[in-house]
Amino acid sequence: MGKCEQCIVREFSSLKALNKTELLKVAECKTSFTIKKGDPLFAEGETVNGIYCIKEGVCKLSKLSANGKDQIVKLMKPGELIGQRSMISDEPANLSAVALEDMQVCFIPKTEILGFFDNNNQFSMNMMKSICGDLKESDDHMVSLAQKNVKSRLAETLLELETNFGKNPDGSLHIQLTREELSGMIGTATESCIRLLSEFKKLGYIELDGKRIIIKDYINLKKMAE
Repeated sequence: MGKCEQCIVREFSSLKALNKTELLKVAECKTSFTIKKGDPLFAEGETVNGIYCIKEGVCKLSKLSANGKDQIVKLMKPGELIGQRSMISDEPANLSAVALEDMQVCFIPKTEILGFFDNNNQFSMNMMKSICGDLKESDDHMVSLAQKNVKSRLAETLLELETNFGKNPDGSLHIQLTREELSGMIGTATESCIRLLSEFKKLGYIELDGKRIIIKDYINLKKMAE
């Protein structure tokens, strides 16, 4: 799986504050594995005794609502850590994490991570900033759900999917979500989401081909997102 000091996760996460000795400790205690598309890293309510580093692939963090619908809270990409909050609060996972494509991840046990808190102030600060960033994102998302109409939220989400996760060579969004997953992200019924996608297609904003979505008219999509 390569060395921790050259890893993408170290470059983009709280782990960048770890020194050589600490990184060697991580390398010795981490477990590296592959998670197949559709498989869970962990489920809501499970105890997660450490953090996951995403080396390759994307996963969705979601919560099951009272009506049994899977509400996607966030998509996580390479370079990010999962499980920081439940590790620090010492509570079971508040969300489920499921692979949207094949993933390469490393797991670092809680005991090791908590040791870094005692000895490395910069690491502690980075971890806290990261959790605060998640909270801010969550607040913004909640306001968007409350104040924007579904059309605006869909337009915004499609643009974010391209900005954050890129495109395939054919121009389609790299992350191919099912209509259920997309509706779960924007907080609406699947039927409404399907209807709105057809409407966007008629307006010439996007092209649809099965699960594939290609953005065509950025200017009007951005206007709608606002």
